Amino acid sequence: MAEKTYPMTAEGKKKLEDELENLKLVKRPEIIERIKTARGFGDLSENSEYTSAKDEQSITESRISEVENMLRYAEVIDASAVDENEVSVGKTVTFVETGDTEEESYQIVGSAESDPFSGKISNDSPIAKALLGKKKGDTVLIHTPGGDMEVKITAVK
Repeated sequence: MAEKTYPMTAEGKKKLEDELENLKLVKRPEIIERIKTARGFGDLSENSEYTSAKDEQSITESRISEVENMLRYAEVIDASAVDENEVSVGKTVTFVETGDTEEESYQIVGSAESDPFSGKISNDSPIAKALLGKKKGDTVLIHTPGGDMEVKITAVK
């Protein structure tokens, strides 16, 4: 079975690489130091500092493993290699919902760099899945958990 790939922009990959470096070179040593200090407080069974540091260590190690895996199977998407009017990962798509006049714009990114509050939606989201491969001028029916919506793509950048 093929491993899952993680489509992402070059910017998204760089951000993950920076996060991994910070986790390994800054956060991990800080936690190890906290554990050493907490051990000095005596009885570990009633030592909340030690328990807290060990919990944080577990979360940090899980995140390191997760980021390493995403980077190992990263698939950097070159949006410029796709037709300029076609929606793809790495591009920003602008559309207007039928019966509405207000345009919405989102950059479609890999799930690892998704941040809807910054206008970056995952290629796995219902909106992105419906729009991928479509072109400027197309009308698309999008099935979302909140109901269906019909949109017209007004721009692809």
